[in-house]
Amino acid sequence: MSDIRTRTAGRETEVSESTQEHQRCPECNGRLASDEERGETVCADCGLVVETDSVDRGPEWRAFDSAERDQKSRVGAPTTKMMHDKGLSTSIGWQDRDAYGRSLSSTQRRKMARLRTWDERFRTRNSRERNLKQALGEIDRMASALGLPEDVRETASVIYRRALNDDLLPGRSIEGVATASLYAAARLADVPRSLDEVSAVSRVDDMEFKRTYRYLVRELELEVQPADPEHYVARFASELGLSDEGELRARELLRSAKEAGIHSGKSPVGLAAAAVYAAALLTNERLTQSEVSEVANVSEVTIRNRYKELLETDERTA
Repeated sequence: MSDIRTRTAGRETEVSESTQEHQRCPECNGRLASDEERGETVCADCGLVVETDSVDRGPEWRAFDSAERDQKSRVGAPTTKMMHDKGLSTSIGWQDRDAYGRSLSSTQRRKMARLRTWDERFRTRNSRERNLKQALGEIDRMASALGLPEDVRETASVIYRRALNDDLLPGRSIEGVATASLYAAARLADVPRSLDEVSAVSRVDDMEFKRTYRYLVRELELEVQPADPEHYVARFASELGLSDEGELRARELLRSAKEAGIHSGKSPVGLAAAAVYAAALLTNERLTQSEVSEVANVSEVTIRNRYKELLETDERTA
């Protein structure tokens, strides 16, 4: 197969005949054109659709004038608060393989190890960046263990950055402030996790975690509302295999309890667990108190006390 030389932008490149054949219609040998609106490649002569669902290689943003285009134009991945440098720097992968997947020689491996070391040193130039990098890694680890979404992790990183900028860290551990930031972010995003759940994945004790959380809320003036028991129902019902009817009944029990005011001063996790258990009884589903207790991480005594109150309140309001 012979190669054809072409000149593009002052440079001489080689294009094989097979490449040019792919740019022709297989039916009439006509010229192919891309229809970006429909994501298709069609023949300009006979109209044959050669390829569908083509990849859009353009930007993910839209611009309506040149000024907006210049403002949004960028190269690389979008910035993120989950990295200490907001993702603006590069990183060297840990795989000791080249672009073709071949293993590197021992000399090249040693060279790449040295480059990784220097790359790591350049990315964290001072103690502040090292502090932030460690904290954001801790937030990401705990969020993964708790199954929290990306927006909660971003919010937690913003809270930690605010605490760092306001000089609130002296006298407190990085892990403690990171744990408190993640717990507050989950509360703000209406996907709360209980104190026991967060403490189980944290590397600090309960007292330090709670004390640091109260300190952050007070100093940063975070508007954290009391946790709503309904926010726990969906997760408990999913883990216990409760039906949609049972989940709906649990929410109705909690709404009746809030209207009657019996939820005040009680643990929202305990109320949610009791509502799920009571709803399972009302919908004739097999669910034991020990199963609910294990998922919700509350005692069976709490479930028994709360579910009786919920049923009595529901009977009075019915």
